[in-house]
Amino acid sequence: MTKTMKRAALRGTALAALTASLLGSLTAAQAQAPVKIGVVLPLSGPNAQFGIASRTGIEMAADAINAAGGLKSLGGAKIELVVADVPSPNTAASTTQRLISQDQVVGVVGAFVSSITLAASEVTERAGVPMITHSFADQITSRGYKYIFQVSAKATTYGKAQFDYAIDLAKQAGAPSETVAIFYEDTAYGTAQGKGLREAAKAKSITPAIDEAYPLGITDVAPLINKLRASKSDIVFPVSYFNDALQIIRAMRQQQIDIPTVGGAAGYIIPDFKKGLGPYAEGVFSIAPANYDFIPEMAAQYKAKYGSFMTHEVIMYGAALHHLAMAIEEAKSRDPEKIRDAVAALKICGTGFAAGIPGGCTAFDATGLSSTAYPIFVQWRGDDLVTVYPKNAAKGPAIWAGKTLN
Repeated sequence: MTKTMKRAALRGTALAALTASLLGSLTAAQAQAPVKIGVVLPLSGPNAQFGIASRTGIEMAADAINAAGGLKSLGGAKIELVVADVPSPNTAASTTQRLISQDQVVGVVGAFVSSITLAASEVTERAGVPMITHSFADQITSRGYKYIFQVSAKATTYGKAQFDYAIDLAKQAGAPSETVAIFYEDTAYGTAQGKGLREAAKAKSITPAIDEAYPLGITDVAPLINKLRASKSDIVFPVSYFNDALQIIRAMRQQQIDIPTVGGAAGYIIPDFKKGLGPYAEGVFSIAPANYDFIPEMAAQYKAKYGSFMTHEVIMYGAALHHLAMAIEEAKSRDPEKIRDAVAALKICGTGFAAGIPGGCTAFDATGLSSTAYPIFVQWRGDDLVTVYPKNAAKGPAIWAGKTLN
């Protein structure tokens, strides 16, 4: 070999080594790049407090994973949340599309409000990007979609439990339960849960004295309350977001209608309910998807930091983000299709936020609905919400119509 040929060979070897080194550096840098997850929530408008609390749970879960070294199967890549404010369904589709096409998120969590989730999940389904939600509406996982998952039970299940649990407690207390009233706000959440209440009443051969939808954001509840008084109902089941819940309970109590009241989650199980109603909140029941007394240590840490109890949406969305992140870890990939398959197959139990969900797990059936979660009853006692039913989940006794039950 001539000297010229030797020099050329050496240059080629050096170039190959340099190229391999550069490619290795690029691969390592790519592995370390943040993994973007989209967050779609109502951070303004009438449901802002729910969206803000949900974001807190999501951020807590992401921060914990990042602080523990990130996603180890992706070289320690950190989770980067891309948060979007979606106060109504009108902007849900365009915002979700932007997260996917421009921000290139590999998954989405959100959006608390069922009607927003329905609109957003149409986009994630077309794009083939997994989405995990805590929204209740039955339609979310009954459309045959492949990429949407619910960490909670569906709304009709909550409606049925809301009714059945109440009738059981009334019987235990020896209190009447033959005449009932159902009020529900007219969006996807209220309509679906109202259906569950109605079907449960029918199964027990009870015809509601009132079964009425009202417009979300109602400004005058007097007609509803007048009907309730005239019905002489034994129990009332209002399904409402926060502002409506305040108006309904305040008007009832001001008119000295003191029958057992069983709320439909949402506005009935947040600290502002008690702040807004004061003593009128005492003894109000609600169906709930989770409660902080399931995870007392985490709840104490949360209260020390934020000054109030950990709400159900903090728990549910913290669990949703954690499940999605662990699916990315399990998939060892940023590919949304592989992540989706890992979400569907993964079961996380007895740890972190998942332990705060009745059933203790995040896991999904073939439709994407939770395969483990079930509803609980909580009751206002002073500034606290106490889980009182069913017995296997109760942290304290229920008080029904003034009688403390064992």
